[in-house]
Amino acid sequence: MKMFFTRSRVRSVATTLAVALTLTLAAAAGCDSRQEPQIPSVKETLSKTHIYGQPTLKIGVSTTGPLMGELHGGTYSGFDVEIARYIAAQLGYEGDKRIEWVPVATEDRIPALQGGAVDLVVATFSMTEEREKLVSFAGPYLVTTQEAMVPTRLKDKIRTIEDLRDPRYKICTSGGSTTEAELGRHQIRVFVVKEVGDCVEGILQGRYDAVSSDETILAGFLSKHPKDFTIIDMPFGTSEQIGVGVPISDPALRDLVAFFLDKSYQQGRKGLSSPWLTAYHQTLGPWLRVPKVQPPPLKVPELVDFDDKAPR
Repeated sequence: MKMFFTRSRVRSVATTLAVALTLTLAAAAGCDSRQEPQIPSVKETLSKTHIYGQPTLKIGVSTTGPLMGELHGGTYSGFDVEIARYIAAQLGYEGDKRIEWVPVATEDRIPALQGGAVDLVVATFSMTEEREKLVSFAGPYLVTTQEAMVPTRLKDKIRTIEDLRDPRYKICTSGGSTTEAELGRHQIRVFVVKEVGDCVEGILQGRYDAVSSDETILAGFLSKHPKDFTIIDMPFGTSEQIGVGVPISDPALRDLVAFFLDKSYQQGRKGLSSPWLTAYHQTLGPWLRVPKVQPPPLKVPELVDFDDKAPR
């Protein structure tokens, strides 16, 4: 009888311990299920992009925009180009040997992204709702306004939007640009050409009387012809947010570019030298009347730079 009682008690204790262990494991599992999901790393996100494993990165840039994107003597230079170099290096494509520069005109930027001719477009690409139906954007990395530039001989005659409507004057802009659409909304008759540089050459040759585009683009041409032109302060329309174009089918790449732009922005906020500031002072800065600062990028994902820094 005594042995039976002892065995019964042992079984009871064992059962109690088993139930307790089961409840403890279940509770632990419940706690694990309530934990915050692990923050993805840059490396993990990069592996989900279409560029993963590519030997080179194809970047669409302008080749005819002084201070922004220009090809001279086989070398690409300008603010957009420096921003592109920074992004490429962060993606693992450091140095021009690992970048395939692809010249794109204003009207060719969206087709180039959609057709796979480029992986990114960094070419004074304004972020608009209509364009975001066709491509994705990371940024902005610059905010500018639309202005007009006139030959010095007309600086006292063309001063306002009403002057641009005057049928005596021929106003020029590039096709496929936001400026073309904005001039149309102001009932301004325009001559549309492929590039802003064509407008500038046309003015120098006497075929046009004014060119309208983003202030940053006009500043580039003013730097080439400081005595021949004047930028008229007549901003119209809304501010232009300039971003990096990304294929709409690659959200992971868009997130990475936004993350790296924000990385530079945060450095600037802390008063540190940043890639953006370096690019700006080497290119646009000396030619803009009002100094600019890097704007905060939109829709920045939470990522960690390296796998070994990911939360455990």
